[in-house]
Amino acid sequence: MPLSPEQQAEIDAERAAPRETLRATAPGMERHLYTAIPVLDHGFVRVVDYMGDDAAICQAARVSYGRGTKSVSNDEGLIRYLMRHWHSTPFEMCEIKLHVKLPIFVARQWIRHRTANVNEYSARYSILDREFYVPEPEHLAAQSALNHQGRGETLSGAEADRVLRILRDDAGSAYDHYAEMISTEGQQGLARELARMNLPANIYTQWYWKVDLHNLLHFLRLRADTHAQYEIRVYADAICDLVRDWVPAAYAAFEDYRLGGAQLSGKGMDCIRRMLKGEAVTQESSGMSKGEWREFQALLDGPSA
Repeated sequence: MPLSPEQQAEIDAERAAPRETLRATAPGMERHLYTAIPVLDHGFVRVVDYMGDDAAICQAARVSYGRGTKSVSNDEGLIRYLMRHWHSTPFEMCEIKLHVKLPIFVARQWIRHRTANVNEYSARYSILDREFYVPEPEHLAAQSALNHQGRGETLSGAEADRVLRILRDDAGSAYDHYAEMISTEGQQGLARELARMNLPANIYTQWYWKVDLHNLLHFLRLRADTHAQYEIRVYADAICDLVRDWVPAAYAAFEDYRLGGAQLSGKGMDCIRRMLKGEAVTQESSGMSKGEWREFQALLDGPSA
C-alpha cells in the first residue's frame, strides 16, 4: 500500500482547501501537488511544495548578467544559453520539496547526492511497516561480466523462482523477528533503535527531500541514465515527468544538452576531427584505453534499438 490511510486523508484535506497566493506558480506543477505517483511495488513520489518557474530562472540570470543578456531574444533562448554554458546559479533559484517512499537500499544510493535537505522517517521513534521491495521477474538479472556494478542476462525458470522465494521468505522472517523483539507482551521489549538493525535493506522508508533545480538536474542526469540501477532510475523517471511540467523550457534544454548530449575528452574530439577528414582511427591510434575506446564507440553508434 503506497499511501497509508492517514497520509491519504492529509492529502485529500490539502487538495480540498486550495490557497490564494501572490507568488509565481507553475500551472503544470500545480496539477501535481499532493498527488502520489506510484513507483515500484509499494513506493511513491509526490510534490509537497515548490518555488519558482522558468521565469524565475531568467529573472535571476538577468539580474546577474545585466546588459549581457540583451542579445538573448526570449526566455527559452536564455535558458538554453545558460544550460549550454553550464551557468548553474540561475537554476538554483527554483526549489522543490518531495515526499518519497523508497526501499532502504535505494535510499542509500540516493543519499550520496549530498546537495539536498533530507528528513527521514525515524525507525527509532516509529515502527516500520511490513512492506518490502521484491523485484518483478523481468528485473532479476545475473551479475554483468563486463560491469562490476551492473546486471547481465535476466534469470529465468527455476532459478528466478528460487531467488524470489528466498527474498520473500527472508524479508518476512526478518520482520517477524523484528516484531517479536519489540513486542511488550510478557516482556520488556527491545528498543526500536536496536531492533531495526535486523531488518533487510529492501524494507521501505520515507523521507522529505528538498533540493534546488540545479542539483536536481544533476541527480536526474546520473540517475535517469540507462546505466543507472533500475530501482533508482524509475524514481528519477517519475521526477523527470514532474520537472517537465514544472519548468518546461529548462527541462527541454536539460533533455537536449544533458540527457541527449554527451561529453567528449580532448582525445575523443581529436578522433572525431580525424574521422571527419577520412582517417581510419583505431583504438591503438586513438591514444585511448580499451575501456575509453569502447565507451567512445558506443557513443558514436548511438543508443541500441
